[in-house]
Order: sequence, then C-alpha cells, then structure tokens
Amino acid sequence: MRILVTGGTGFTGKALVRKLLNDGHHVVAMDNKEGLKTQELREWGAEVVIGSVTDRELVRKCMKGVEVVHHLAAAFRELNVPNSYYEEVNVGGTRNVLEAAWENKVSKFIYCSTCGVHGNVDNPPGDETAPVKPADYYQRTKYEAEPVVQEYFRKGMKTVILRPAAIYGPGDPERFFMIFKRVASGRFLMFGNGKTLYHPLYIDNLVDAFLLAMQPGKGDGQAYLIADEEYVQIEDLVRGAARALNVPVWIPHLPIWPVIVVGHVVEKFCKPFRITPPIFPRRVDWYRQNRAFNIGKAKRELGYKPLVGLDEGLRRTAEWYRREGYLRA
Repeated sequence: MRILVTGGTGFTGKALVRKLLNDGHHVVAMDNKEGLKTQELREWGAEVVIGSVTDRELVRKCMKGVEVVHHLAAAFRELNVPNSYYEEVNVGGTRNVLEAAWENKVSKFIYCSTCGVHGNVDNPPGDETAPVKPADYYQRTKYEAEPVVQEYFRKGMKTVILRPAAIYGPGDPERFFMIFKRVASGRFLMFGNGKTLYHPLYIDNLVDAFLLAMQPGKGDGQAYLIADEEYVQIEDLVRGAARALNVPVWIPHLPIWPVIVVGHVVEKFCKPFRITPPIFPRRVDWYRQNRAFNIGKAKRELGYKPLVGLDEGLRRTAEWYRREGYLRA
C-alpha cells in the first residue's frame, strides 16, 4: 500500500517508516524538518517531504493515492513558541490531515495521541476511562484533536486513536538519554521518594501497535493506551538503566517542592526572551506524576502483545547510546 506517515523523520516516525518499508509498502514520510539521519529514510526507499501539516495544500499533495495514514506529527517540547503554536499544529494540523484523508477516501486513519491526556493517574493503573486532565499545552492539544478524529469516524472514516506511554529505544537521542547520562556519571539525584510510577514503552512494541491498528476491522472508532507489560517506580527504572550500562549508581534523595517552584519561576523568566529553560514544570513532573496503565483493552481488541520487556529494552538502548557515541563505552 501507499502509506503516509506524518512526523516521519522523528524517533517514532522513523522506526514506523522503516518497518512499513520492510513490509513492502510505499511510504511517504512527511515532517516539518529533517530529523536524525533522515537521509537513511531516503536510502531505504521512503519518499521524504519536508513541510508542516499546517500547510493544507502540501498535505493534499502528500495524500494523493494514500490508503493508510499514520498521523504522528505534533508540536512537542517546543519551548520557545507561543502557546497558540501547539493549537495550530496539534489541532489544526490534525484537521488538515483528516480533511485530505477524507477527500482521498483513505481506508484507515491512525492518530497518535498520548497517555499524557490522563495527567497524573490518581488510582493506578488507569485505563482508557480514567479522568482526562492534561497538565500542559502539548497534552491538552493532543486531546483536543481526539474529538476531531472521532468526528471523521462518525462521518464514515475508519479511525483508531493510540495513546502511547513513555516511548524509548535505539534511535532516540533525547527521551531516555538524560537518565542514562546521569546514571553513567555514577550519581542520580532523585527529587522525592523515587516511588512515583512510570510506564515505559519500547519503540518496537509501539510500532507493533501501529501495524495492528492498520488491520481492517481492528479498533475502529476506539482509543487505546499502548505501553509495555509492566510499569515501575522511577527509582527502579534508574537502577535498571544502571544494570543495562553495567555501572554502579548512587541515588541520593532531595526534597521535590523547591524544584517545582524553581521550575515554574525559571520557565516564566525565560519565555519572554525565547530562551530554553534548563528546568521547567514538565521535566519536574517526572518525579511526581504517576503514569501507570492497564493495557488490557489493546490486548483484547487489537491483539497487542508487548514482546520486548524493560531489561532487554534498556540493554538495547544502552548499546545504541554507546555505539553512537552518546555515552562512553
């Protein structure tokens, strides 16, 4: 099939594009910028288009002949932009892609949302019915796009919404790198008691979920939380990274509330000057917001089965960081 992957040069998009190409599909990878080693996508045979999903005409051009859409493109961790930018990309851009998909009668539209729409999970593990309480502009606008997807489902388009947990794995230069980098130094400052729950999602497991959602009759009109089999306390995650690197790590504990206050103050100070703050609320939330989910619905209805566990995923990720020079061997 001819498949469009928006956000196709990013970490998740690139992994999905590679799998689709390996399965024999023709893939259009659209993104607003060149990603890490985007040239590899071209070498693998993908058609790479650089441009924003806010560009309606470009989206229409990319949609020609497309049978399946994986919509991953989003404003994420954009710290030096107005809040309206998240609305334009995450909501307006999603509507643009849906409109073009509807016009071209695509057979399936898979929207990548986020588990973050549920915010802090008060009674873990949460499922798809857990309260929706996004904590920032990214999470809020990702959720605001979900009703737009459902609108097109009611019109007759086959749509599926996936809400991934904390994605990590080889090829990711950012998400888990700070954890590994600090562990490799031998000391990891833990703010709070380290018992906050965190739900990782290895990249191959997520790609499997995207492929399952493509299948006719699977998940139509539904939203699914996608994560690994198990969630862990954040201190256990840090110790798991240390095992993957085969290094000792000291984890001193410090109070978290001073860091919360500093995060808000620093972000507000930096924003008018368009400076990326060294610490901000979203980063502090890692120490205090529970993210633990029940993935039973995806297992029952999509046939989802996360095959790569945490220890193996961390080991593969550590090897990639060392091989690519992010960490010393």
